[in-house]
Amino acid sequence: MQIKVAIVEDDAGIRESLSALIRRVSGFKLVGDFADGERALKEIPKLLPDVVLMDVNLPGMKGYECVRQLKAAHPTVQFLMLTVYEDSDSLFNSLRAGASGYLLKRTASARLLEAIRDVHAGGSPMTPQLARRVVQFFSKPAGESTPLAKLTPAEREFLDQLANGYAYKEIADRMNISIDTVRSYVRTVYEKLHVHSRTEAVVKYLRG
Repeated sequence: MQIKVAIVEDDAGIRESLSALIRRVSGFKLVGDFADGERALKEIPKLLPDVVLMDVNLPGMKGYECVRQLKAAHPTVQFLMLTVYEDSDSLFNSLRAGASGYLLKRTASARLLEAIRDVHAGGSPMTPQLARRVVQFFSKPAGESTPLAKLTPAEREFLDQLANGYAYKEIADRMNISIDTVRSYVRTVYEKLHVHSRTEAVVKYLRG
């Protein structure tokens, strides 16, 4: 099954480069590309892509505001934010809006394609540097009771791998477990933390 991808990027050169990448790789299908958030709001609901590559700093409507409106109406669509700078405010605004991942535009093509697959599979790709910023932002004094107390050491290690942006296959390799065990962790962790997505799980983990 092909992953349907839409692109929202105001820089024509970058937009065409991303479009060409998606078109030439098997397993992906480009369903639309847009230069601004306003047009994306009108067209993406008609296309219902699986994953949207969203520029953070669009002219007029910011990328995360576009995500907020689209995600509210179409929660199954996944959003992967792309940005030039590691800006903390944009990162946090994007996560609050419902984005599932956040990468720099200079990310290598192979890593970007893996990130699209990861987001489509329920992942939340993010560079370790950005993940650390999220940790610092959501940190709070120790000693407060949190749902994390319900987690086993292995489940906490799994969450730590999620917070660092690793794909499920990478987590399986790093923890020396099967992909089925990873999926089992997903189910049990979501249930214990009372969350429904990887992003929610990571945010709760980082807050705790």
